[in-house]
Amino acid sequence: MSTAPAAVPDVTGPAAHRAVRYAKFTIGYNVIEGIIAISAGAAAGAVSLIGFGIDSGIEVAAAVVVLIRLLAEIKGGEPDEAKERKALKFIAITFFALAAYVTVEGVRDLFSGEKPDTSLVGIVLTGVSIVIMPWLARAKRKAGLEMNSRLVVADAAETKLCAWLSVSTFAGLLAFAFFGWTWLDPVAGFVIAAFAIMEGKEAWEGELVCDDGCEDDDKSAAAGEASSCSDGCK
Repeated sequence: MSTAPAAVPDVTGPAAHRAVRYAKFTIGYNVIEGIIAISAGAAAGAVSLIGFGIDSGIEVAAAVVVLIRLLAEIKGGEPDEAKERKALKFIAITFFALAAYVTVEGVRDLFSGEKPDTSLVGIVLTGVSIVIMPWLARAKRKAGLEMNSRLVVADAAETKLCAWLSVSTFAGLLAFAFFGWTWLDPVAGFVIAAFAIMEGKEAWEGELVCDDGCEDDDKSAAAGEASSCSDGCK
């Protein structure tokens, strides 16, 4: 049985330009977020907050890859698939390195009983991200469905994952501030490690760019969410 080809994304309408703005905002916000998180985490000795900041840096790298491809499609050019794949492999390796770092540091802190300081900056920062990231994920997904771009929909899924990471880090920092449980910080770090492995696997398999190897199993579900979404949507 033949399979219908994926529909070509509409890169000429306003949704495509919104998608570009969202990608640029993602890069700018995560640069600031990463710098603040790593600085605050280092000052407080909070493994989870440092890991959160490193993840922000990795999100920047992933968003740059997505933005470059988007701009290439809008301009009518063909992105360099070979370079893109190499970039994604590098992003995947950094995710795995992040997972290893927070895991080792978390285990060390659990056994040593080292107590981090309460980070009010980290609590505020992750709290703000809990508000911004879900909104950004929804906005990206809406734009992706409108322009029929599996690339943008996949990028929205990455942002949604970042939102859950914000919730995990925020909960760990807040609970430690109120209850003083020293094990909360490394446990939150372990959660970050799990997220990093998931994202690293997706980057390694090329799912961030959502090319012809993407799964088409939930096309019908996406079509039900937006009438403008055709069989090419993820």
